Order: sequence, then C-alpha cells, then structure tokens
Amino acid sequence: MHDWITAPSGRQDTEDRIAFDTLATARRALDGTVVAPLVHLGVLDVFGPDAERFLQGQTSAQVGLADGDLAPLTVFCTPKGRMLANAQLLRVDEGHYRLLMQRDLVQPLAEHLGKFAAFYKARLEVRDDLALIGLIGREAPALAEVRLDLLPPAIWHQAGDADVQLLAHPGPRPRLLICLATERASPLWARLAEQATPVGNAVWCLHDIQAGLAWLTPTHRDALLPQMINWEALGGISFKKGCYTGQEVVARAHFRGQVKRRLVRAQLEGSELPPLGSPVETVDGKSVGEVLAAELDADEQVEILAVLTTKEELGPLRVAGQAFKQLKLPYPIERLDPESLAAKT
Repeated sequence: MHDWITAPSGRQDTEDRIAFDTLATARRALDGTVVAPLVHLGVLDVFGPDAERFLQGQTSAQVGLADGDLAPLTVFCTPKGRMLANAQLLRVDEGHYRLLMQRDLVQPLAEHLGKFAAFYKARLEVRDDLALIGLIGREAPALAEVRLDLLPPAIWHQAGDADVQLLAHPGPRPRLLICLATERASPLWARLAEQATPVGNAVWCLHDIQAGLAWLTPTHRDALLPQMINWEALGGISFKKGCYTGQEVVARAHFRGQVKRRLVRAQLEGSELPPLGSPVETVDGKSVGEVLAAELDADEQVEILAVLTTKEELGPLRVAGQAFKQLKLPYPIERLDPESLAAKT
C-alpha cells in the first residue's frame, strides 16, 4: 500500500506507522528539514451540487469559508455533541470538498454521513488513491516552492489546484502538508528526499502534540465534546452559523461555561509510551484524565496530550508510573472565530 515510501529505506511497522533505518529521530527536525509519510491520516471526499448544503448541516465549520484559500478546522458530532471525527476542510473544486482526518475514522464517518447524504445530491468517497506527505523545518517552505511551484500558504490555508493541495499546519517549526495522487507521490518523494531527511510519521505526530493539536482516534470517538480538545481555541467551531448536528449542546457548553475537561500538554519523566486512553492518575490512584496522544521527543522523553478535569486541584500526577509535568500550550484557551481567520487574508 505504501510502496512509494518503503522501497528505498523505510519499513512499515504498523498500519499507521512508517519508520526509517536512517537517523529518523525527532532531533532531525530541530537541526534541519525533514520529510515524512503521513500514513496515519486519511481523506474523505464529498462531491455533488448539494455538497456545501449537505456539509453545512453536519459540521461545525461555516462551509462557505472553505473557499480554496482558507481550509478551516471542523468537527462532526452526535446529537449529544460528542465528537465522531475532527478534520480539516478543503475546497478542491466547484462542488468538491475534502476532509483530512485520522485514517481509522474515515470509513466510520463515511458510513455515518451516508445515512444523510441520501437526501441530497451529494456522494461520499473514501480516497485510498491519495498520498499525504509532510515537510517540517526552516527550509520546508522554500523546498515546497521549488518542488511544487507553489507559494506556501498561511497556517490553516491552502494552495494548489484540484490535482495537488499544499496546506500549512502550526508547530514549533514550519510545517507543510502535501496531498496528491499516489502515482505522483513516488517521484515527488524522491525529489524531496534529496534535500530533506526522510523520517517516520511519529515526528509529525510529535509536532501536533507540541502545537496542542489533537486528532480524534477510535479510542475517544463519541466520548468528548469539541471544547474538551480546545477546538474552539483553534478556530474549529463557528458560533455564527446555523444549526448542525450537535450544535445545541456545543453552543450551550460554550455560553454557559460547562466544559468540565480540557486538553493539556505534558511531558512524562520516562521513555515508555502510554497507550491511548491510559489514565492520568493522582498520587492516590484516582483517574482525573486520559491520554489522547503520545510520542517521544528529541530527548527521548514522552510528550503527551491529555484531557484533564477542570473541577479540582489535582496535585502531582502520573501516567503509566511516570511523573507528569504540565507544559504550556502555544495558544490561549479562548474562542477563536474561524470567520476572523478568513478576514485576515
């Protein structure tokens, strides 16, 4: 499935992880520019004359803002406001939208949305024929410009056309994501690897953690409100649009201040990666949160994103027997309207 990556020096450790025999550590992204295969992400396309109207009733984004320039974050919820998937929304062409999300949620979301798409002139397609490539580092924008002939966009914006899309994501180093057909991926990967060190996608996932950006996985599907992963602070919820599934609960939690858990960054004093869903515990063993993401950083220590209760003083915490040190998020916990992101361009 990923022969375009693994043929030279990579190996597929699991369905959603690829590693390299070269120096493929997080430290490479600190010292230079790296290229990573983003096999943990997947794509769901929505086509048709009613695609915009259909999505408008299902997702937290103001779909009209996805205009081929702004590519806003969004989320799909149950009627009770619990997240089924969060995603980045792109407009690829007239009547053609693209959702980028964690790969294991693509098919479940397609099945969920398919129950409603039947009432619209809209169809859903899981895109197994697309490749996603990430660039990280100071030279990433220049490398993308040379190899793709595209000016890198601002964060949460897009450049390109219906054949190739270039997206900018936040992080401690410049980050760009390339989406294109799989048959075009092999030659592009080879050209990028001439000037950037190939690394496993764990490095990209680490930068998501350091950006305070949590992508929902099956472990927490239908379990969390969007605000519990700080989605409104990242511009992932429009409070200015009309109704969508789960909107009443999401809006009430925001306007009444009823968010009982919040996403935090932390470092663990150890190198044992905890499984997703691992409890965050107090010294007396009480569970006060759960791990949403975990990766090894440049010093071979674990960095995590976790959802913690906001209702009590917690004191010292541990995860899998490792001491928990909370780190600062790179954004304030306050509402960021996606409309303001569009207005700045």
